[in-house]
Amino acid sequence: MADSFSKKENFKKKQQKLKEKAMRREERKENNDKGKSLNEMFMYVDANGQLTSTPPDQAEREEIDINNIQLGAAPIEAEETVKTGIVTFLSEKGYGFITEDKTKENIFFHNNNCIDQIKKGNKVSFEKEKSPKGFSATEIRLVK
Repeated sequence: MADSFSKKENFKKKQQKLKEKAMRREERKENNDKGKSLNEMFMYVDANGQLTSTPPDQAEREEIDINNIQLGAAPIEAEETVKTGIVTFLSEKGYGFITEDKTKENIFFHNNNCIDQIKKGNKVSFEKEKSPKGFSATEIRLVK
């Protein structure tokens, strides 16, 4: 059975669109300039830290010792273990809070961790340790 006139026209249109698409693809390939001007995009850093397109002079270059370059985050310095603070709250039930001198942070303590007898307002030294509910004070001593 022969194709109708409209089927032939639709087939011709599809073929024409495919040819146009192939022509556009070839045109894009010819006009593509990606990676061709790599030297134009190369930048340098001058002595002031500004980006420039001109390379620095050999006389201006500063030698850098590779061993002095620090990779990653800064090392964490160890905290001092014994801290000082003031007892700001003391309950009859045997617990209280110490306000740390440096950070002004309230730290929980229990009378079982006290070496000396303490009262509200006393200056104390203690060790801070992580507990399941936050930080708590241990080894609590009066400071004289």
